[in-house]
Amino acid sequence: MNFKALSLSACLVSTMAASGVAHAEATGVDFINVFEKLAGKQPGVRKGHAKGVCAVGEFTPTDAGGRYSSSALFNGEKSTANIRFSMAGGNPAANETERSPRGVGVKFTMADGSVHYIAGLTTPVFPGKSPEVFLGLLETLVPDEQGKVDFSQVAQYRQEHPSTLPQFNWLQANNPPSSYASVNYHGIHAFYFVDDQGKKTKFKWRLVPTEGQKLLTKAQMKQLPDTFLADKLKEELSQDPAHFELQAVIGQADDVTNNPSQAWPEDREVITLGTLSITSSGDNNCDLINFDPNALAQGVESSDDRILRLRSTAYAISFGKRLSGQ
Repeated sequence: MNFKALSLSACLVSTMAASGVAHAEATGVDFINVFEKLAGKQPGVRKGHAKGVCAVGEFTPTDAGGRYSSSALFNGEKSTANIRFSMAGGNPAANETERSPRGVGVKFTMADGSVHYIAGLTTPVFPGKSPEVFLGLLETLVPDEQGKVDFSQVAQYRQEHPSTLPQFNWLQANNPPSSYASVNYHGIHAFYFVDDQGKKTKFKWRLVPTEGQKLLTKAQMKQLPDTFLADKLKEELSQDPAHFELQAVIGQADDVTNNPSQAWPEDREVITLGTLSITSSGDNNCDLINFDPNALAQGVESSDDRILRLRSTAYAISFGKRLSGQ
């Protein structure tokens, strides 16, 4: 992603105070305020991942998860799934060919009525090691009174805060997906499985399309319209369901749980928890769902990741504003 050519919406989602200025502990309100500075007020729209499409499907578990977790999600019965695919950032008209993350949120509803939520990105890491670093990066992207972003300030901030670089570098090396259904989604944060005896196992989840990833070519990135992903997903699902493997990357003792900008080593054990099958898209079934990644079923717990914990507050504020038309 070239800084000079980078649009504001792509900058927002690939990457937080002005260069080098330390923040006090960041809050959910801080993030909602900066999102609105970057994308405008956008009444009634999600403050993050504003542009998206709803889908529905079901989850069929394997027996692997039950060896680590007491969750009903892995007890052998199918769960219904409400899904939302999205573009990162607060712009409801985001360009879908840009080098920015795509997102996914899933609400699993189990046979016993309990629910479990996940939310992830197409990038394997997050753009900052802490809420304060991420907030500072976003603030460098706020336009001045003339509507311009000082990209030299953004670059300086990145150099001074190297945890903002891994996601940015990943986006430069990987073209955007050609479909919401043909790209890997990463949970980014660490969680814990908890079994019947209370034993905890750290893990990170990911969704992997069974047909493999299909990315845009550079020519397609130039030629395709700004909006195509929702229509393409609907067309694909009209022919066949899309299938993803829900996988868990099992962490080892020295794998950090509180820094989502740092990836775990690639040699970690991976287990397949089940198959998420998506059957249709395009309705509004997900409009009133708040995809809080800390709303977890029994048998799964959040880690000590401060960014993960803060997402609940930011999501709740965004949800309230959206329902009240703000």
